[in-house]
Amino acid sequence: MIGIVDYGMGNLFSVSKALERLNADYFISEDKDELKTADALLVPGVGAFPDAMQRLNEFGLANMICEFAATGKPVLGICLGMQLLFGESKENRVTQGLGLLPGTVERFPGQTPSGEAYKVPHMGWNQLTFVNESKLTEGVQPGHVYFVHSYYVKTTDRDVLIAVSDYDVEVPAVVGRNNVFGMQFHPEKSGAFGMELLSNFTKLAQ
Repeated sequence: MIGIVDYGMGNLFSVSKALERLNADYFISEDKDELKTADALLVPGVGAFPDAMQRLNEFGLANMICEFAATGKPVLGICLGMQLLFGESKENRVTQGLGLLPGTVERFPGQTPSGEAYKVPHMGWNQLTFVNESKLTEGVQPGHVYFVHSYYVKTTDRDVLIAVSDYDVEVPAVVGRNNVFGMQFHPEKSGAFGMELLSNFTKLAQ
């Protein structure tokens, strides 16, 4: 059973419908004690990093997610939910994240080193390149996924990179260490390829 963390800033409908298509058992809750009973946690997210962390802390969910991860059970963050797994964000102001993965969330510069401007947010379909092996990408061939974001994770620890995409800078697209995983894009909006990645996560909860 997958517990979807409801802290008021998640794309709960699209994520839950995707799990239904995969015949995966799930429940949605904001109650930390109920979420602790799940076999895996899914942390969605849409909006600003500081607001999301404030809500997670207010509801006692930030500590719960970290404690859940420490049990060895699978955790997946999607979009903003992935960014929350990292150490800190520079969105609007420096804000501490959950610290489950090493890295900092920064805004796309919007300008190449040569001075050429490019569009922010990063929105649309981009090809993934697999970097390190992972249970999330097992049996899956690299494809295109759908991104919508103005901030990306910057990390010097390449061991946490499972797949990357390029948008002037290298964008960590699928990340993970041990039982903690993240997807910067929306797998539920990324066609058959995205659903294959999400399906692999659901298998970890079985």
